[in-house]
Amino acid sequence: MSVLVAFSVTPIGAGEDVGELVAEAVRVVRTSGLPNRTDAMFTTVEGDDWDQVMGVVKDAVAAVEARCGRVGLVLKADIREGQGGRMDAKVATIERHLA
Repeated sequence: MSVLVAFSVTPIGAGEDVGELVAEAVRVVRTSGLPNRTDAMFTTVEGDDWDQVMGVVKDAVAAVEARCGRVGLVLKADIREGQGGRMDAKVATIERHLA
């Protein structure tokens, strides 16, 4: 199985400059050992099963929550039977169609 989750953690009530707090969530993802990618709006993480990936998301939210009492979470998931590597493969497919 392959599980892709794109999520965004938003510290609420921490003011306008939240980059330092969001970095705490990204740090958790990057140390998880799972394939991941961060862009301006979301962090995507890929794992072998739902529990593995959602554990990372839960820990990322907890890292922000530890420094800010309220956290918003937006999450989009793609769960599919088959092999991993879809995070890169999906982008490669789009690039191939654009070429």
